[in-house]
Amino acid sequence: MKLPESPYLQATYYLDFDNPIVREFAEKNCDPEANPRTRAVQLYYGVRDSIKYDPYDLKRKKEALQASSVVKKGSGYCVAKAVLLAAAARQQSIPARLGFADVTNHLSTPKLRQIMKSDIFIYHGYTELFLNENWVKATPAFNLSLCSRFNVKPLEFDGINDSLFHEYDTLGQKHMEYLDDHGHFADLPFDRIFDAYEKQYPGILASFRSLNNNDFTEEAAQEKC
Repeated sequence: MKLPESPYLQATYYLDFDNPIVREFAEKNCDPEANPRTRAVQLYYGVRDSIKYDPYDLKRKKEALQASSVVKKGSGYCVAKAVLLAAAARQQSIPARLGFADVTNHLSTPKLRQIMKSDIFIYHGYTELFLNENWVKATPAFNLSLCSRFNVKPLEFDGINDSLFHEYDTLGQKHMEYLDDHGHFADLPFDRIFDAYEKQYPGILASFRSLNNNDFTEEAAQEKC
């Protein structure tokens, strides 16, 4: 497969790797002397574990989904973390794009289930990286500490094989199931995603805005108990 040309290496409003904050994040989390696959793996773990997963970060604010904003906040939901990984990869001259799929999540929390009124998460985000002449899927959503709270196997990434959610957790219970694939994009299709959210989950954005000092990790700990 031929190395793709732009737009998979370009900076965008959302994948703003030309912002010094994103550049610093990328350079801090990988060895500039390493080969592309090694750097991609290092960036994956940097995003997975240094940016806390928080579904309550979902807001219909374009600036909130800029890679630079995700670094500043230090948390984000799956789409935000996928955006940051793609931006950091492009900063390191690794072609990257965004992918989206609908998934069934059997390991939510009571509060989140009550708000969503569903265990289907639409437009779950992940990143695709072009390594060794192949597109490889990487899913940096759940940080290591959160996985331990939920008895979920942390997703590993080797730059060769797709990194996708496990079907079962460490206890053998259903964890994730992929339902529908929305394809891949060179940039974040913001309006398409949020129009779908508001149709699928009426009132969800207002509900999230009303939450104060919510801690999804603490909710996960209580769920485990």
